[in-house]
Amino acid sequence: MSKESYPTGVENHGKSLRIWFIFKGKRVRENLGVPDTAKNRKVAGELRTSVCFAIRMGTFDYAAQFPNSPNLKTFGIGKKDITVKDLSEKWLELKRMEICANAINRYESVVRSMLPRVGTNKLVSSVTREELLYIRKDMLAGDKGLSVVTVNYYMTTIAGMFQFAVDNGYVSENPFNGIKPLKRARIEPDPLTRDEFVRFIDACKHQQTKNLWSIAVYTGLRHGELVSLAWEDIDLKTGTMTIRRNYTKLGDFTLPKTEAGTDRVVHLIKPAIDALRNQAEMTRLGKQYQVEVQLREYGRTVIHDCTFVFNPQLVKKSGSVGYLYKADSVGDSWDAALKRSGLRHRKAYQSRHTYACWSLSAGANPSFIASQMGHSSAQMVFNVYGAWMADSSSDQIAMLNQKLSDFAPPMPQDACHAKSSIN
Repeated sequence: MSKESYPTGVENHGKSLRIWFIFKGKRVRENLGVPDTAKNRKVAGELRTSVCFAIRMGTFDYAAQFPNSPNLKTFGIGKKDITVKDLSEKWLELKRMEICANAINRYESVVRSMLPRVGTNKLVSSVTREELLYIRKDMLAGDKGLSVVTVNYYMTTIAGMFQFAVDNGYVSENPFNGIKPLKRARIEPDPLTRDEFVRFIDACKHQQTKNLWSIAVYTGLRHGELVSLAWEDIDLKTGTMTIRRNYTKLGDFTLPKTEAGTDRVVHLIKPAIDALRNQAEMTRLGKQYQVEVQLREYGRTVIHDCTFVFNPQLVKKSGSVGYLYKADSVGDSWDAALKRSGLRHRKAYQSRHTYACWSLSAGANPSFIASQMGHSSAQMVFNVYGAWMADSSSDQIAMLNQKLSDFAPPMPQDACHAKSSIN
């Protein structure tokens, strides 16, 4: 058959047809595996035209068009079929460079829980939205079902993994698209009352434990910030402390949770200063440790000199007790004191809520409280603690009357009142 009878870019190769085209500056050939007939030559020509058009428009998906092509490796494309397990391993490995070890630990926990549900050896491309909705339903069902908060967290985390699959060409669409988080009842803060706090502190057996929870309630520190607090961070003369680090459940020192919380200056009220002065008699002259603190930039660390404020060895004389409280171990002392005091059970994190609610009820500025607690803005404070803000409308009006009345222009009625008073 003469060369002229072939459309542009169509060739005979071993009694079958193939096409050639330019991709990323290189001429490539793809075997079509169909007999060399007049009809097939026409179809091959049309295919080649559509491929060239897609390349020019920037929409050409080589792997989708020629999934078994040996040319895919040449361009670093490769075959995109991947199992859910393999995807999770790739995703977690790359996530390690973006987030802290504590966050990675939570992601790994979610993956371990979700993989059997989704299908460990299942192809990512075969996961459907319907399957995911049934998985969510099963997680909520039964007496031992997970909470709405936990289910939403699991679904959101794995949705991020599947978005990674979309971004890297493993699938064309994220099956989580269109699945909205479940609505949940708002969890209101449950702070201690003043009387409850007195009973709680009385129930703490050791003076250090009393000091620890007094400082927690009167500063609103996160527990990881509290246990990693060092005397080098505290200035009792100015009544301030600087929050420089956090201690995670994994036993790592990191920067505080948010950018706003890093190196934030917490202004101390008198009860917190009194508790710190009492605690200084026990630990201020203790051993100084050099600890490695992980920075937000992957792989970078810094050394902090720390004489820790709280030393668990003062409470428990045991060789197995370290020089630093674990972030979640302080919760045990909270639970024990609550039980001894006969108070209704609350989670230990309510110490932070107690500080916020007490401060706002006393009329403190929400922006100031947000700064004290390490929030990036006051919006979080308004959203969570709005009901605890003191109604100070009358005080605000009195202040505005005092500050702004001198600048007000005279009104006609003012002249009338003055005239009538003369008469």
